[in-house]
Amino acid sequence: MINKVRHRVLNLSLGDTELRLLRVFASVVQYGGFSSAQTALGMTQATISTHMRHLEDRLGLRLCSRGRSGFLLTDEGRLVYEATLELFGSLEKFQSRVGEAQGELTGSLTFGTVDAMITNRDLDLQGALAAFHRQAPRVHLEIDVAAPQLLQQGLLSGGYQIVLMPSVGSVTPHFRTQPVFSEVQKLYCAQGHPLFGVADAAITTELLEAQSFAGRTYMLNETICGVNFRWAAATPHMEGTLLLLLSGAYIGFLPDHYAEEWVRSGRLRLLAPERMAFEDMFHIAHPRNKPSRAAETLARAIVESVRTHR
Repeated sequence: MINKVRHRVLNLSLGDTELRLLRVFASVVQYGGFSSAQTALGMTQATISTHMRHLEDRLGLRLCSRGRSGFLLTDEGRLVYEATLELFGSLEKFQSRVGEAQGELTGSLTFGTVDAMITNRDLDLQGALAAFHRQAPRVHLEIDVAAPQLLQQGLLSGGYQIVLMPSVGSVTPHFRTQPVFSEVQKLYCAQGHPLFGVADAAITTELLEAQSFAGRTYMLNETICGVNFRWAAATPHMEGTLLLLLSGAYIGFLPDHYAEEWVRSGRLRLLAPERMAFEDMFHIAHPRNKPSRAAETLARAIVESVRTHR
């Protein structure tokens, strides 16, 4: 089977069309299915399906099965995915080395981050991106907004060369990491929730534990700020948390900068801020191997944006 796959791949002409199809395939595998990859690729599920069918036709191989049982790679699909990661890694190294020989940065750089960064007062990410473009105008930059779990998986699989994300569990030691800033998370509820009109002095631990709590899919279901919350919903994104809170059915944590506008408008209410707050440390992370010059350039721009924006 391996020899058959290698023979067919060797006979494949790799032009821009094939490379584009392989990138779609790699994203589908990284995100675990067609529907999950829609946002990252900016394509409909039908378009992704068409691209995958064209790739399978070109390779003469069935790469995956999709149906009621979910998305599963075939044995051939796993081999092609591994080869795809090696191919793109080699292309990026080639472009980077040629650029270095020419004295300028070229090639492509894939950067991943979590959502709700644009309102962060300690980070001028848009300014960092502008600085990066000034220093590396010929580098093709791809930005993906994803959950921390997917950012970690992408670093391991080669889907990302650099990410900005909060510390999650014990996985970060597998990467090169650099702490950049901390983000304050506070507890909120919305209009219509039973706690919206309750004075902070009356909000006890027992009262909080009786409420439906909207947590994060990457957070451990454990005590937070001394409270054993009753998890009733979970989402990896800040916007997802905000939607759950605005329903009036849940309480949950949000970055204070992200919730500020909603508090000011009276839609959200801050709960017991003296007790219900914690900090998330954000890191820039690279794979363990030496990062490319482009990745190092973007990392420096992000760090500098934090220093100058404070």
